[in-house]
Amino acid sequence: MVIITMAIRVRFAPSPTGLLHIGNARTALINWLFARHHALKGEDATFLLRLDDTDLERSDPLYAKAIEEDLAWLGLTHDQFARQSDRFDQYDQAVARLKATGRLYPCYETPEELDFKRKRQLARHEPPIYDRTALKLTDEERRAFEAEGRQPHWRFKLLPEAIHWDDLIRGPNDFHGSHLSDPVLVRADGAYLYTLTSVVDDIDLGITHIIRGEDHVTNTAVQIQLFAALGGDVTHLHFAHSTLLVDVNGASLSKRLGSLSLATLRESGLEPMAINSLLARLGTSLPVEPQLTLDELAQNFTLSALGRASPRFDPAELETLNHKLLQVMPYDQVQGRLREIAPSLTEAFWNVIRGNLRTLEEACQWEAIYVGHITPLIEDRDYLGQALGCLPGEPWDTATWGLWTARLKEITGRKGKALFMPLRQAITGMDHGPEMKELLPLIGYGKVVERLKG
Repeated sequence: MVIITMAIRVRFAPSPTGLLHIGNARTALINWLFARHHALKGEDATFLLRLDDTDLERSDPLYAKAIEEDLAWLGLTHDQFARQSDRFDQYDQAVARLKATGRLYPCYETPEELDFKRKRQLARHEPPIYDRTALKLTDEERRAFEAEGRQPHWRFKLLPEAIHWDDLIRGPNDFHGSHLSDPVLVRADGAYLYTLTSVVDDIDLGITHIIRGEDHVTNTAVQIQLFAALGGDVTHLHFAHSTLLVDVNGASLSKRLGSLSLATLRESGLEPMAINSLLARLGTSLPVEPQLTLDELAQNFTLSALGRASPRFDPAELETLNHKLLQVMPYDQVQGRLREIAPSLTEAFWNVIRGNLRTLEEACQWEAIYVGHITPLIEDRDYLGQALGCLPGEPWDTATWGLWTARLKEITGRKGKALFMPLRQAITGMDHGPEMKELLPLIGYGKVVERLKG
């Protein structure tokens, strides 16, 4: 028996009107991991990057470039690319089709008039749903509005029927067309809105799974009818809406997104896999652990693991995870970048110092200890003289430190911190760091003697 599986196509569709932030990154990552999980199982799965740039006034090529760079930095490479500003002909055709079938109708209210209607409905404890006054206008009334200089905006006429989908994260969702407001698809200035362009693109580009934030749930109810009106196969379309990130106090991240842009996080020295490791597990019951590759995260990724509670994003947790990631990161994964910031560090030295790094850039401090000149911290020259006098000769290994300090303890009677700390401060110029038994043979006899002499 031959089993035929449907190809999986997901998309991440940011607007190039600003920098990607941690919330955007989570949505992109969830889509990417979903596609990659199925690809690792041998299925046909595609991750599409689509720039929703129909807002020509606010969209900026610099932001578009930054989005691609940020995703590439995270490792979220795309299989296909699309740009909405290249697709206006398709939107024109969709609008013409909706007008021809009577599903798109012109409205002449000004923003002020619509706001007044909305406030009046709310005052009456009524839902702020458009009252469809425009459908009652005569041709003469429409001509009169246009003679005044009013240009119509165009609304999609929702059908008074049930709307249902089984959300891959939220479970069953039910709406009714009569309880929703007819959405504006075309503004008075002729600009197409997201609701229209997104649906047209998802149909044309064969998207099978629309995975986005829960702030789009009501959009989905509207778009399901729009999919059908434009000939889309809704029966093979799947939706998943993830909860939005909040801060450690449960408040929205919206006011802090500038400081949480991927560009800012990258500049602070965070590892992309630390960000990926955290975002992939936020909102699940799975433990947050450092993962070295995206494939490790994708292997067991499932949308069903994402819960309904809003995940709390804590920058301190991300910094801790970054430290844990560096502790286990192999030399071959950082070798190229190390050559740029600390070219003299060997694999042996990396394996010793990585457990003490908060960011990779801190490796340059340890390079100075390894091969450069430091300022020894010396408070007791007599003690260091005694230490120099019983310093073992080469060759050195990890047992040398123990032999040396044991002999020094016998001579001086010192123990604990009083025994070890002056040696560490003189040899490394620091009062903390990796175990000295590991550092000593890497620094070498000559430099140790030089630093003990001060």
